[in-house]
Amino acid sequence: MPLRARLRIARCLHQLQGCAKRRNPLIAKKLHALIIKAGLNESEYLYNTLVDVYGKCGLFQDAYYLFEEMPHRDHVSWASILNAYNHANLPNRSLSIFPTMFAFDRLQPDHFVYASLVKACASLGAIRQGKQIHAHFILSPFCDDDVVKSSLVDMYAKCGLPNIARVVFDSILKENPVSWTAMISGYARSGLKTEAMDLFSRAPVRNLYSWTALISGLVQSGHGIDGSYLFIEMRREGVDIVDPLVLSSVVGACANIAVLEFGKQVHGLVIALGYESCLFISNALVDMYAKCSDILAAKNIFDEIIHKDVVSWTSIIVGAAQHGRADEALALYDDMVLAKVKPNEVTFVGLIYSCSHAGLVSKGRELFKSMTEDYGIKPSLQHFTCLLDLLSRSGCLDEAENLITAMPFEPDEPTWAALLSACKHHGNTQMGLRIANKLLSLNPEDPSTYILLSNIYAGTGMWERMSMVRKLMAAREFKKEPGFSTITFGKEIQAFHAGETCHPMKDEILSLLKELDGEMRRRGYVPDTSSVLHDMEEVEKERQLFWHSERTAVAYGLLKSVPGTVIRIVKNLRVCGDCHTVFKLLSSIVHREIIVRDATRYHHFKDGKCSCNDFW
Repeated sequence: MPLRARLRIARCLHQLQGCAKRRNPLIAKKLHALIIKAGLNESEYLYNTLVDVYGKCGLFQDAYYLFEEMPHRDHVSWASILNAYNHANLPNRSLSIFPTMFAFDRLQPDHFVYASLVKACASLGAIRQGKQIHAHFILSPFCDDDVVKSSLVDMYAKCGLPNIARVVFDSILKENPVSWTAMISGYARSGLKTEAMDLFSRAPVRNLYSWTALISGLVQSGHGIDGSYLFIEMRREGVDIVDPLVLSSVVGACANIAVLEFGKQVHGLVIALGYESCLFISNALVDMYAKCSDILAAKNIFDEIIHKDVVSWTSIIVGAAQHGRADEALALYDDMVLAKVKPNEVTFVGLIYSCSHAGLVSKGRELFKSMTEDYGIKPSLQHFTCLLDLLSRSGCLDEAENLITAMPFEPDEPTWAALLSACKHHGNTQMGLRIANKLLSLNPEDPSTYILLSNIYAGTGMWERMSMVRKLMAAREFKKEPGFSTITFGKEIQAFHAGETCHPMKDEILSLLKELDGEMRRRGYVPDTSSVLHDMEEVEKERQLFWHSERTAVAYGLLKSVPGTVIRIVKNLRVCGDCHTVFKLLSSIVHREIIVRDATRYHHFKDGKCSCNDFW
């Protein structure tokens, strides 16, 4: 090839690489046109580079058409097209076209192709195919390649197999940050906190990406508090946040553990670092504020997002639904449709859930139908459960029972218990007894189910049945999960456990609780002791209710907070019926809004009423 042609090709290659780096598809297409016009399109180097550039610029269809037109495809061509599909989040296509590599081009994979295939398997969670590729790799001439091994560590870690990932990790000959980061992430995501922390402490390089792997993994495995403290430690070490992923993980931790003040501080850091326009950060903030019971702040963040995607819309719709704002959730859905954003499975969970707390039966049925007919979404068990909840709450008990028996999922204990609770609420004794007998035959595991069964049998005078249920409870030695509630003031998080009487402010808390109890009784309050498991005197049952953790937390909040401010509490269990009644009365007595996030939903107690309409 003449020197002049080689120089022109080198210049084109340099310009194309610049397009790939800057993700500029328009310039890439112009350069492609110039290459054809100059007659340089016979160069394999330029073909391969164009496939790679189109892939990195998000033009995977153009990349594939060019790939198909290539007269001679080599390993670089295949690695480029596989990476293009992986980059476009279409890893299934990477795996589907791979068999033609040998069938048409008579090529065996090299280390670059193996790495791309393993990455596709990791994205799909396709562990069976991943193991097959691993086996082929071991038998190939590239079996010692550390890049492929690092990809395998990442794949096994993401597929929840940290022990296999560790075997591959230990076989890597030369230490590299990629494999260490993948292994740390694998341990952390699997909940193996000790192993993750130990490996992190010995990592050859502790940079932003290894910190992100550790923090994100811990947050995903439910160790949000540990992840938040590590983020603070990372900031103290002066690690530059040049990638916002770690911020979204910490925002997610704040959402999961409902620490609003810390979430606000992280939000401030997001703004200071200039990442407020990053879509996935904004989506995480919407979710965080909603889960921290500040739905107004969530809506403000949502309104500021310029290009909203399905996650943006779904986050605010679900948030509004969880806070009992059915009309707002449905109005947002209408706006979403007008914006031509296609809803997903989670969107419809939030929509049908919102209908259940507003009694919008017809609308709920319409949405359930639209989900399948208009959007081709196959209903999951969660969708059926939401529709069942809607029908049960609204008194459509026969339709609810028919739905349970007709749905393509085996109804479990919580499903039957929800319908039984609705029968009790609506006074349908006949159906209640039938459902109770069905539920009892399943040998329930949840202690609250036995309490519900006992109350159903007692309410119909079936004392022998009630006695049998109580004996079953005693024989199985149920141990109820200890209840605790948290309340936050600035940087201070206070946790209260059920029956706790050793708090430094116990005397002030007790005095206030007694004073409020007296006022509630003057307003007609009678303790509901039906949820107390133990066989004891009525006075002792009332004393147990008196020391429920959420009541202690509310008393502490009233003593410590500024008058008139909202009190926000998080409880690990479902709020019992008696505490729910107490909180409604308290909100009227002290003229405060009390927001409780329990294991089931959000309760906004204000002026003697609750946003859940007393059925939760």
